[in-house]
Amino acid sequence: MRLGITDFIDCAHFLPGHGKCGRLHGHTYKVEVVIEGENRGGMIVDFADLKAQTRAVLALYDHRNLNDFLDFSSVENICELLHTKLKEKITFPLTLRVWEGNGKWAETQDKTREV
Repeated sequence: MRLGITDFIDCAHFLPGHGKCGRLHGHTYKVEVVIEGENRGGMIVDFADLKAQTRAVLALYDHRNLNDFLDFSSVENICELLHTKLKEKITFPLTLRVWEGNGKWAETQDKTREV
């Protein structure tokens, strides 16, 4: 079974060498976290616990310049960074989707995820 939450962070970034996006600008990033697990005793995990673990990671980057953490802060690299940090806190198989504004997103999932 899959279970998910959505949260948001506001960050600045720029893409070195890119025409339009080479200047410092900001986005509200929508972050979707989906875990997979067995329903044992009525739930996979408490939503409050999943949200707290996610927010602990997102707080590291909220209202920050993502170029302080990444040389090239594309949505793909942001997604990979957040996935790596979330896996330090969340033990379930994890899929992460990061939306950069409306209609643009990147997704990553655990390589060991079974289909």
